[in-house]
Amino acid sequence: MRTVLTMLCTVALVFAVNGAQDEKKNEQKKVPPAGQISHPGGAVKPGHPSGAPVKRVQTGKATATEKRMRQQHYHDENVTLLKGAKESTQAGQATGAGKVTKAAKVTGANKAAGVQQAKLKPIQARHFNVPAKPNIAKAPPVKFEQNRRIEGSQNWQGEKYVVFRNYKAEWHDRNWWHSHHSRIVFVFGAPYYWSAGYWYPAWGYYPDAYYAWDGPIYAYNNLPPDQVIANVQAALQEQGYYHGEVDGLLGPLTRAALADYQRDHGLYVTSAIDEPTLESLGMS
Repeated sequence: MRTVLTMLCTVALVFAVNGAQDEKKNEQKKVPPAGQISHPGGAVKPGHPSGAPVKRVQTGKATATEKRMRQQHYHDENVTLLKGAKESTQAGQATGAGKVTKAAKVTGANKAAGVQQAKLKPIQARHFNVPAKPNIAKAPPVKFEQNRRIEGSQNWQGEKYVVFRNYKAEWHDRNWWHSHHSRIVFVFGAPYYWSAGYWYPAWGYYPDAYYAWDGPIYAYNNLPPDQVIANVQAALQEQGYYHGEVDGLLGPLTRAALADYQRDHGLYVTSAIDEPTLESLGMS
């Protein structure tokens, strides 16, 4: 009897030991290897290296790597833009873009664009010691032509050009001139009459009178014709348009300088001393 009980106890002990070992093995299967993260359902992400952690991606939020990539992209774009701007600036400096070669000089294209020119600082009238006799070689005398009109004046619009559109050369003796005009001055021995703010040649007053220009001369600051011309020559000289002598003669060189100035400043090219030109020069 004692022998049978001993055998039963031995068998029970063997079963108990085996059951404990099986339970231990099952618990070990449930625990994932070190460094591995289990996914829902207990399955490891297919293809993922063993021991490498799986990155969790949250919808709507960028990872640190993505943020760094975006910052680097923006940085590269800014560097490119700054480099391009610097190269454009250097190119503009090399070509001299925007550089003005003459003081207050504006291209004649502004006239068509309707750009109004800014007035310069007012120029005070000065007295110049002009030669007593004209240099005929530099300013040849013009010939009288009855009823001659100024070429191109029909295209000069505006009230300030009316005197040029209406002008025509007339020949009268001195009595007629005195009876029609109370103010007459003599420049280089030639008579000029004053009318509505302009000086005009009084043809016929002296048959041999010398005139370098047949047309109106704006009576700036109540000066006689030669002093008006001399002041305009000096102003054009200071701006680099006139390179001759300040001699008070409205000869070819002075008229060419006037034309260049008027063209550059969007004025009608009258090649004469008119009110808009003197206003532009700051002499009105």
